[in-house]
Amino acid sequence: MHINRIELRKVFLPYVAPFETSGWREQGSHAIIVRMEAEDIVAWGESPVGENPFYNEENQKTAWTILQDYLAPMLLKTELASPWEVTPAFGRVRGNRMAKAGLEFTVWDLFARRAQRSLASLLGGTRERVEVGVSVGIQQDIPTLLKVVGAYLDDGYTRIKLKIKPGWDVAPTRAVRETWPDLRLQVDANSIYRLEDGPHLAELDPFNLLLVEQPLAHDDIFDHAKLKPRLRSPLCLDESIVSPDHARWAIELQACDIINIKPSRIGGLGDAVKIHDMAQAAGMAVWHGGMLETGIGRAINVALASLPNFTLPGDISANDRYFKRDIVQNPFTLNADSTLTVPTGIGHGAIVDEDYLDEVTLDRWEISA
Repeated sequence: MHINRIELRKVFLPYVAPFETSGWREQGSHAIIVRMEAEDIVAWGESPVGENPFYNEENQKTAWTILQDYLAPMLLKTELASPWEVTPAFGRVRGNRMAKAGLEFTVWDLFARRAQRSLASLLGGTRERVEVGVSVGIQQDIPTLLKVVGAYLDDGYTRIKLKIKPGWDVAPTRAVRETWPDLRLQVDANSIYRLEDGPHLAELDPFNLLLVEQPLAHDDIFDHAKLKPRLRSPLCLDESIVSPDHARWAIELQACDIINIKPSRIGGLGDAVKIHDMAQAAGMAVWHGGMLETGIGRAINVALASLPNFTLPGDISANDRYFKRDIVQNPFTLNADSTLTVPTGIGHGAIVDEDYLDEVTLDRWEISA
């Protein structure tokens, strides 16, 4: 397959409410949306970069530059026999995995559409529904937190993830656990703690957590391996796992119990599947994180989460968790059993609302072969 045309759009899509973690606060999605044409097929993808380089080294500005100056021109020059060939084609460009993922996702959609198959089936998915929870950002106080969590439980979500940071960790977690003793609960530190904070993190152990996610540095594996035996709570790595090699190192060093797979963080679906398979062979659970994607990226995430070793509820959530109006005509809605239904049509299944996409587009660029 030879790609004929690539179009990029910078967008701003406001969130229902600001989302705050230990390291940043954002008002809406600053994703880059990708439209691609090949063999009279149109496909869509998304690079879910943020406004600032606070989750990883990328943001909308850097990804926009890398996509225009390097990745899109490189892809137009590449003859593809399979979507697995996209990541090797970008091998000379170091890092910039979210930018790469936006194009790689779109190529997978192209190949699925050409084969008249769903993206989930092309990836090896086995589930008709994927179980999901909801991620709750840092709130102004504990009463507000309890109100927010209660509202999500009323919506039908059965697993809650709390964002934590120093000064907002043990007390809010205790409050949620005491209010809902049987709730499936986990916490996410987004790399804000240090190894010497181990005794403090161990204070979370009595709360029967599903996992503690990425407490230490965003690029660390070694210190997490030291921390893991000091905690009773299962330890999960997120930001540290940016490639199959990083996953292998974490498994071999016994640095975690669980891996959070985000295909955008890893650079694409191909390497995400490799990490899924590696963890499965090692007997390690994985779950699907989220980057507050639009409906396009959300559909791609749901397809990947249908693979068999995604055994914990994901952070994918229904579209209305984040957006009053999304850029797709067929947003995901939460099923009564806290699941999302995996699309079975051709491609990833998202039907783009191009009129609304035009409204939220800040800039656009295209290149043709």
